[in-house]
Amino acid sequence: MLVGYSSSSEEEEDSLAVKKRKSETLLNDSASDLKRPKFTPTPLEPGSFQQQESGARGPRRPGESDEVPSPGRHARLPVPGSVLDMFKGSEEEALPDPSRHGGRMRSFGHERGNWATYVYLPYSPDESFLELVEVLARAAQGHGVVLKRADEFHISLSQTVVLRHHWIDPFVLSLKKELANCQKFMCVADRVNVYTNQEKSRTFLGVEVSAGHPQLLEVVRAIDRTLQEFRLSTFYQKPSFHVSLAWCVGDYTETLRGMCCQELQTILDKYEDGAFQLTVPCEDIRCKSGNKVFSFPLR
Repeated sequence: MLVGYSSSSEEEEDSLAVKKRKSETLLNDSASDLKRPKFTPTPLEPGSFQQQESGARGPRRPGESDEVPSPGRHARLPVPGSVLDMFKGSEEEALPDPSRHGGRMRSFGHERGNWATYVYLPYSPDESFLELVEVLARAAQGHGVVLKRADEFHISLSQTVVLRHHWIDPFVLSLKKELANCQKFMCVADRVNVYTNQEKSRTFLGVEVSAGHPQLLEVVRAIDRTLQEFRLSTFYQKPSFHVSLAWCVGDYTETLRGMCCQELQTILDKYEDGAFQLTVPCEDIRCKSGNKVFSFPLR
């Protein structure tokens, strides 16, 4: 078998021809580049629009932030005003507003999870009693004191204390245990008297208990044992048990006492052609914590 081989002189000639063609191609390309017009950026007039690089933001709208979100990070959208308006009421509710409660102010600040709690003996009024309250309020108004009838009527057996929500159930169980041995009784209230709260921000017109005082003290001692167990303030050392009839904002004790109080007592004594006595049946004790009411029937 015969095989043909090229000589070394032929290979050298071919190599020189290839190099020559490459050089001619590079020179032609350089000449073409020199003939192309050069691009010169034109300065923009104020207010004109310039196409920006990919990923950059366009012209800023009124109220829009200059901040450019970093790559891979989503920009946070603004919350619509209609949504923000939905939550304005919750912030305002935390602020005390006496106008919503007839001018009354809280004895302590409102805090979520805290429940105002007190123990009392309820009284259910009849029409005759409500009419008497109106007569007494008109007489007090003649002395410059405008009274509002109480929303409910009762004899307080504890101060108002604050319970955490998770304390309510054990507190109620303790009250039930302490009041289990207390028996039913009757008490009578027939003496007009004037009271204020501890802050002297409200004045109360009430009728003081004249019969049944020892039995009420026994009930208070049972309630105090529960209050002491939870390290809360007990009732007053020398309580004046009474049913509050009406109230007003401010301290009007000096105005209501004296001649006004004597006049009110006379109205009470002569009401319905005879000495009026408010008889309160003591059959069950109640505890109110927030909007929850618990009842403890006596034996």
